[in-house]
Amino acid sequence: MSNLSHYDIIRSPVLSEKSTIATEQSKVVFNVLKTATKPEIKAAVEALFKVKVTGVNTLVRKGKVKRFRGIVGKQSDVKKAIVTLAEGQSIDVSTGL
Repeated sequence: MSNLSHYDIIRSPVLSEKSTIATEQSKVVFNVLKTATKPEIKAAVEALFKVKVTGVNTLVRKGKVKRFRGIVGKQSDVKKAIVTLAEGQSIDVSTGL
């Protein structure tokens, strides 16, 4: 593993309607570092939350072009990780670390 800490890899939990519904299937969604790999994400979640991870799926949401008062800007790209937990395990993301 690289010299990044687990707190650098896991940026924040995603609190949306879709990610809340995914918690019923033992899945938790996190914003992660853009260069993080699936094994690094798995190790970080297991170390920080003391749970067993069975799978990690990642996706990159490309940044959108937005306009504010005629000025064109671009949002940053965001990498998300959908972490599947072992049966009977859960993470309460609303309490924080």
